[in-house]
Amino acid sequence: MNIKNNCLVVMLILNRLMCSAQEQRGAVIPWTTYEAERMNTTGSIMGPKYGPYEVETESSGQKCVKLNRKGQYVEFTSSGSDNSMVIRYSLPDGKQGNGKRTTLAIYKNGNLVKHCKILSRYAWLYGKYPFTNDPAAGEPRHFYDEMRVTGLKIGKGDIIRIRRDDQKEDDAEYCIIDLVDLENIAPPLKEPSNSLSVTDKSFKGNDTTDDYTEAFRNCIAKAAETGKSVWIPVGIYKITGDIVLPANLTMHGAGMWYSQLVGDEALYVNANNRVRLKGNGGNIHISDFAIIGKLTYRSDKEANDGIVGSYGANSTISNIWIEHTKVGMWIENSENLKITGCRMRNTMADGINFCVGMAGSTIENCTARGTGDDCFAIWPTTFLKQVYSPGHNRIVHCTATLPFLANGVAIYGGDSNIVQDCSLVDISQGSAILISTTFPTENNDKSINNNFSGKTVIENCDIKSSGGFDHEWDWRAAVEICIDKRSILGLEISNLNITNSLSNGLSVIAKNGPGKIGSLSDATVQHINISNSGIGVKGKYSLFINGDAHGSLTVKKSDIHEIKNESENFTIVK
Repeated sequence: MNIKNNCLVVMLILNRLMCSAQEQRGAVIPWTTYEAERMNTTGSIMGPKYGPYEVETESSGQKCVKLNRKGQYVEFTSSGSDNSMVIRYSLPDGKQGNGKRTTLAIYKNGNLVKHCKILSRYAWLYGKYPFTNDPAAGEPRHFYDEMRVTGLKIGKGDIIRIRRDDQKEDDAEYCIIDLVDLENIAPPLKEPSNSLSVTDKSFKGNDTTDDYTEAFRNCIAKAAETGKSVWIPVGIYKITGDIVLPANLTMHGAGMWYSQLVGDEALYVNANNRVRLKGNGGNIHISDFAIIGKLTYRSDKEANDGIVGSYGANSTISNIWIEHTKVGMWIENSENLKITGCRMRNTMADGINFCVGMAGSTIENCTARGTGDDCFAIWPTTFLKQVYSPGHNRIVHCTATLPFLANGVAIYGGDSNIVQDCSLVDISQGSAILISTTFPTENNDKSINNNFSGKTVIENCDIKSSGGFDHEWDWRAAVEICIDKRSILGLEISNLNITNSLSNGLSVIAKNGPGKIGSLSDATVQHINISNSGIGVKGKYSLFINGDAHGSLTVKKSDIHEIKNESENFTIVK
């Protein structure tokens, strides 16, 4: 009887844990974030500010701490045991747009642990999209970068101080701290059986340089020939050209903190000499390493670096950290691709974009911070031949924060895509969620049209401090439906909590061209809670319909107080 009771208790606990995991909104975050403005500090707390081109607006919670001189610090007490740290910081730019630098000292309980050099070379953009590195263009953005620190020993209750400790060669006038992440990372993974290591001398040949590009290519070729997997041990591997991933390949590293594919700064001005992993087939499985690019500017005429290409059917990408590349991942022509546990940081453009011919694929438990375009996007365009009919893709249990352009999640068309159980916070340059027809989804002869069809579903998401100023579109709502010359059919939005919107909470807007008027139809919002809209700009509403909008929206069982409909051609049905 006792055994039965014990089993029943265990089952109840497991059920509760499973329900809790299912109810969680956003990714499972293995780190603890400490906000600078909540720390003890001898610096100056800045913010909040909500307008464009302000460092406070790009800061977490629109607040940060400025260390104006050597010796100033931020200090906090650790709530757990950790061995790694990420510091999100901002330094001024140089007059020529080439950045400045300083030194931060990390102290534990009053004892110096480590000096860390930081620089602003990979931050700061100016002017209009796609931006320039020239400060003379004005309108600055992309103020922040991050630094990773490993090998720490931090216990619960330890007092951690981050102090500005300028050295003779440092030239930064100030240092701004936004936040600090502490994480207890697991030991490195061990080499699996039946694998080939990229460090095997036979793959390097007579090459005595620190460039591992050919070693990776040779190892991959041998793995494809023998049916073995590719192993990336702990280490830093310089990559200066494309690494093509053929069908049926498995490649794994020792962990995103341990195995690093790093670009060559001197060669990174050439788009063909960047860190680019290019899928070229199905059943590809890559995991547990980092890609550290060296890109300092954005040019949409150049090919993307990061993880790109086609992954055919049934591939997986998991536990990969990507930073300082143009995009994190730009994926095409893949079916049943699963991307899990990945981190996109400080990219020049999108975090992860499902582009041409993406079908039945999933982005799950991923995070994006500091991206230069949409954190997560689905854009079924047609600039390449479409292998799969796009649709039924999912963005689920993901967390998006602090892009310096565009949106948290954006859906630009396709059949029956889903955004579910996501957390979107501090999306201060656009919408937390944008459903839009702005970008093309049909081919030249109109034989393929991937505009919205079926039922696009947005559900169970938490949205905070979002809906900011988009320099091309004015203020965006936290959740925005944009009918840009084409119609949106079939939309279901439910169970959203939208709080502290910088602008409107939820909006339907339209931009009608000559002879091109789109409309919204078969669209429903229900169980939506919108509170405290317009904290960044006056005259905003919980729900706003602009004057050019056509169509209708059904609102059910929602807590939406301030509604403004400026259109004679749009109906709100309750």
